Amino acid sequence: MNKKSIVLAAALLMTGTGVSVHAETLKYAFQGSLNALDPYSLNETFTLSSLGNAYEGLVRRGPDLVIEPALAESWEVLEPTRWRFHLRKGVKFHNGNDFNAEDVAFSVDRVRSEGSDLTTRVGADVKVEIVDDYTVDFVLTGPNPILHYEWDTFYIMDKEWTTENDAVKVTSASDTTPNYAALHANGTGPFKIASHEAGVKTVYEKFDGWWDEAKHNIDTVEFTPISSDATRVAALLSGELDMVYPIPVQDIKRINDNAGTVALTGPELRTIFLGMDQMRDELLYSDVKGKNPLKDARVRKAFYQAIDIEGIKKKVMRDLSTPSAIMISPFLFSKSGEFERYPYDPDAAKALLADAGYADGFSIGMDCPNDRYVNDEAICQAVAAMLARVGVKVDLNAQPKAKYFAKVLASGGFDTSLYLLGWTPGSLDSWNVLSNLMNCRDEAGKGSPFNLGGFCDEKIDSLTKDILVEIDPEKRDGLIAEAFKISHDNAYYIPLHQQGLAWGVSDKVKLVQRADNQFKFRFVTKN
Repeated sequence: MNKKSIVLAAALLMTGTGVSVHAETLKYAFQGSLNALDPYSLNETFTLSSLGNAYEGLVRRGPDLVIEPALAESWEVLEPTRWRFHLRKGVKFHNGNDFNAEDVAFSVDRVRSEGSDLTTRVGADVKVEIVDDYTVDFVLTGPNPILHYEWDTFYIMDKEWTTENDAVKVTSASDTTPNYAALHANGTGPFKIASHEAGVKTVYEKFDGWWDEAKHNIDTVEFTPISSDATRVAALLSGELDMVYPIPVQDIKRINDNAGTVALTGPELRTIFLGMDQMRDELLYSDVKGKNPLKDARVRKAFYQAIDIEGIKKKVMRDLSTPSAIMISPFLFSKSGEFERYPYDPDAAKALLADAGYADGFSIGMDCPNDRYVNDEAICQAVAAMLARVGVKVDLNAQPKAKYFAKVLASGGFDTSLYLLGWTPGSLDSWNVLSNLMNCRDEAGKGSPFNLGGFCDEKIDSLTKDILVEIDPEKRDGLIAEAFKISHDNAYYIPLHQQGLAWGVSDKVKLVQRADNQFKFRFVTKN
């Protein structure tokens, strides 16, 4: 853990310290929109980061991503299968209601309920026992040394407020009739959401009743989604906005050369990858009928070897990416250096396709967001062109993230054949990747909800269970490496790269750029 913390701290860029005595308004933009305010609707970094300024978990992560106490002021492992959390007293929700153990138990039930996109935050077999108003026990069926590693984005909701407003049912990413919790927020965090127009503007106001000491000097925050790279950058350069992200890599020099702005860059922990439908007997979007070519490992490896990752790095990402051989950042796994990508080899890809019975190629639909990851649509266009060279015609469907996620996630019926996705493990640990992306699932998503392609390897499932309870670091890393090797050998996924962070910031603003790409207002000061 110490080595990991050092590596992560080195990956962070913090600009300035100190707090100005006068209050300020912070204006910023992101390439995508903030849609539903329900904190369990979408397991997506930008959404969780945005809502994490109003909501809080039992724990939180600091500037260096180290876990800190939040709504729980302390915790202890009474026995290997019983964790006790001592809750912070005197905490108020934004509407004035008291925070207590009932809210924790309620939130656990709700986050594991139908429609939630964060069901893996608390295992289905974990029981919650209320000891008293400010003490909660989590009773497990087996040891779990990383039980709370993802709880910085498992936000606690007010049971009374949610129930009174008939919002107990989670508004899923695919719901078209949002409930009260999707349109309003009531957290315990340093900022409350004063107004919200999905896709237009969200305004936050400082919460004077916050339990912690404010180290920011921000009174109001105005967020505006701006999908156009050029428009975002222009607004920053003109002084209209204080911070924008991401910024196009080709504009980094321009922003640095401009008086009054600076580009902050650094490594991100997110892995961008391609996933494939390996569950259906026939692909939803292909001219191959009666069978699914992606169930054949030769076809998946052909796709892999058709992709020129160095070309994507240089031409699309302008060198602001690190090609990856496995589905996790090398910062987060000690044995990542043991893995190598399949080499880019179009001839080998054609031979694999021919050997699998597709010498003439075939067509396939591909889903891609166009406002979620750095150069996401451009990456998909490059992949489509590369696959075309080996005889695979791609029908690219690039659309805003709201429509994209509503289509491809469990709530949309995993409606995809080939897709681009990004993943940052919330626990900063390999188990998160295996549990969320690589375990078997059913047609409804029970199991690994983000294994959108639905492949099933029982050996990986077994290893995932062993990894969760293994406390010897060396043995644990060996089990993780074995699981990643199985995935690599079978090309269950095609990892592409870890994208780099690129934010544009006014010289008047001091903030923390964390390697998990979460933007927290509590770290911001403005002169």
